[in-house]
Amino acid sequence: MNIIGKTVCLRAINEADLPLLYAWGNDPALWRLLGGWHFPSSEISTRKWFDNLQGDHLNIRLAITTEADGIVGSTNLLNIDWKNKNAFHGMMLGNVDIRGKGIGRDTVMAIMRYAFDELGLQRLDGSMIEYNEISMKLYCGKCGWKEEGRQRNWYYREGRFWDRIIVGVTSEDYKKLISETNYWD
Repeated sequence: MNIIGKTVCLRAINEADLPLLYAWGNDPALWRLLGGWHFPSSEISTRKWFDNLQGDHLNIRLAITTEADGIVGSTNLLNIDWKNKNAFHGMMLGNVDIRGKGIGRDTVMAIMRYAFDELGLQRLDGSMIEYNEISMKLYCGKCGWKEEGRQRNWYYREGRFWDRIIVGVTSEDYKKLISETNYWD
């Protein structure tokens, strides 16, 4: 099953995606923006990560694709808590040429629709490094998420510590955003 947005298709990660995921996972410019990946990884470790994706019902990892560009990034729902109906969400746009074209917004909107309308989750959580203003504008500006907290000196980048900004969105926030913007119409 694919998750369809206006311009993106979110699908399972395939073996053919591994070379790009490996390259993006070793791109220092991407490390700077992401809370995770901040050390070099090998092709072997990328392969092991891929092999462990199968049958994991608590972590959904998807390729972000467009008809014109193929795979442009990845997105996820992690640590799904089926009892309390929440999960952690993250996204990485690896193809720098597609940034600023609405792909990020469409990905977040599609993952929220899937999480809330298909999986029945109640909330999604996320976090970002304080200087990632583009992500803050996307999530808290265009996609209806709220800043919920800050963990001081969480990330170490470029010889200093940076705060981790905690964000979240509820099913009600999403429904309100859809009614105000008519995003899916």
